[in-house]
Amino acid sequence: MSCTVDVISIGTLSHNPFWNERTPVRTSHATTTLIRDGQSTILVDPSLPAEILAHRLHERAGLRPDQVTTVFLTCFLPVHRRSLGLFEDADWLIHPEERSTLLGHLNRSMESAAGQPDDAVSTEEIEQELVLLGRTRPAPERLTEVVHTFPSPGVTPGTCALLVAGRQTTLIAGDAVLTRDHYQNARIHDRCFDTARARQSFAEIVEVAEIIIPGHDNLFMAV
Repeated sequence: MSCTVDVISIGTLSHNPFWNERTPVRTSHATTTLIRDGQSTILVDPSLPAEILAHRLHERAGLRPDQVTTVFLTCFLPVHRRSLGLFEDADWLIHPEERSTLLGHLNRSMESAAGQPDDAVSTEEIEQELVLLGRTRPAPERLTEVVHTFPSPGVTPGTCALLVAGRQTTLIAGDAVLTRDHYQNARIHDRCFDTARARQSFAEIVEVAEIIIPGHDNLFMAV
């Protein structure tokens, strides 16, 4: 059985600067992609609310959530993982740099919040984030024979695309490439952890990819 890649849900930005939108006009959600390769069923960035995504997964691929073997997060930003808990039976993978950096940050935040009498809610939120992140595992370099991680840091410390090798090279880019408009205008995310690394990651994706699935748009052919 050959590897297949399907967009389950097309993402969108809360406001698109190329459409003359300066403030949020819609709810942002990330593009969710399904890769099927042999016995591996990999869902990338489960962004829609759980009930909606469960229906969309069945509509687009005829699958139930419990048939997904792996969830891969291109980053740990909340918009990329709204329905992560829907896939309790799957392995949750994230790039090691993203995981380790965020674990350190959350643990430091917890220490800072400890002893602050007015920060009970903040502490609870940090604990919830630590539980979720602790449930993830560092992604290996290869998820299958043809699905490889493609580190693309910059927007976050460990943003990571997935490269799917085939007759055409497909890059599931996450926020390293936000939309087709951003690609055509060589524009990166407005808010980056490391702008220089984000620009380098963008350039590497442009060099390698023949098909790009961006973080918040439909797939397109790279030119």
